[in-house]
Amino acid sequence: MSQTPATSRPSHPSPHRRSRLAAGAAFFVQGLLFISLTTRLPNIQRRWDLDELAVSGLLLMVVLLAGLGSVAAEVVAHRASSAMVVRLGLLVAAGGFTTLLTAAHFEVFVAGLAVYGLALGLVDASSNMQAITVEHRYGRPILPSFHAFWTAGGIAGTLVTLATADVALGPLLLPLTLLPLLALAAPFVTTDRLPATATKATDVPDGPDEPGVPVVPWRRIALLGLAMVLFYMVDTAATTWGPVYLDTTLAAPSGLTALATLPYLVATLVARTLADGLVDRHGAVWLLRVSGVVAAVALAVVVFAPTWVVAVLGFTLLGGAVATIAPLSFSAAGALAGSPDPAKVDQVVARFNQFNYIGALLGAVLTGAVGADNLRIGFAVPMVLVLGIIPLASSFSVVGRRGVG
Repeated sequence: MSQTPATSRPSHPSPHRRSRLAAGAAFFVQGLLFISLTTRLPNIQRRWDLDELAVSGLLLMVVLLAGLGSVAAEVVAHRASSAMVVRLGLLVAAGGFTTLLTAAHFEVFVAGLAVYGLALGLVDASSNMQAITVEHRYGRPILPSFHAFWTAGGIAGTLVTLATADVALGPLLLPLTLLPLLALAAPFVTTDRLPATATKATDVPDGPDEPGVPVVPWRRIALLGLAMVLFYMVDTAATTWGPVYLDTTLAAPSGLTALATLPYLVATLVARTLADGLVDRHGAVWLLRVSGVVAAVALAVVVFAPTWVVAVLGFTLLGGAVATIAPLSFSAAGALAGSPDPAKVDQVVARFNQFNYIGALLGAVLTGAVGADNLRIGFAVPMVLVLGIIPLASSFSVVGRRGVG
């Protein structure tokens, strides 16, 4: 794909802006639905009389099905396009979300949650495919701005939860299922594929180049994936178990438990909005090393918080600290794909997205399981492991070497 030369800054043509907004809309809807659900976990626990282990089991199901959805995204994108996958994912998300909201029986609720989990993987993978394709057209790292759309959607979902904490789940959130359907009409990027002989996949990491066959450096991408695992471990623990932690451990007022998520997301949005300039000024390596240190401190505040107010401050600091890890991971993976063919980039993104769910598994399931009797212990797990970001930061130097358009 061609990149805008670094010596000039012409205004980008409207198709690029429209494609950027379309991908942003998919991120926004995904964040809105996901956070609308997780901030209601205390209500869901009470409605179906579930303990932390039962919730962990449901989250495990969602994570595994999301991973399956990400695998399906690679297959469908290869046969059609990532634009097709993102539309399919949004449609499935609307159906699953409607089912779990209107379920009169627990079995139906679980079925709806399962369908939503599959959609989660489809949209996660395909929206990042779209974002990286647009980023390559811009010729400079802009992934943080796409993930900021997700965060903005999550903030909207949290505000809805805070404003209507005592309203029944179904009737309140059912109108939200219309948003994925509206997003289906967005002008997602549909790109032509190179001939199959020029896009042969290989899993041989860092091996010798063959004529016409771009080699994907899977070993280097795996290091970026470890950073992704650590981010989603922290992020999912905060957004999934934060409200429960305030509710059951720190006795926060029932209408304010979503405050574990709202300040976290606001700080995340601010950090992602400023990320492009910070990367230009200091580089991705410096930014991520600082992130690892500050994130560990923030989680220590959460773990040892004497009151729910102090814990909210810890969650706020945490959101700002880890905000840029995921978008910069995708940006770096897209750069390492090293192929002009969108099919190759889509393959890398779909496989790279699997690290998302390993992290979600650790954050959602391990935090709940370890903290079944005391969530302070559950949050101590990511508090220690997030320090792994510091040695992994050097793997992100590729982001700093990309052209600025």
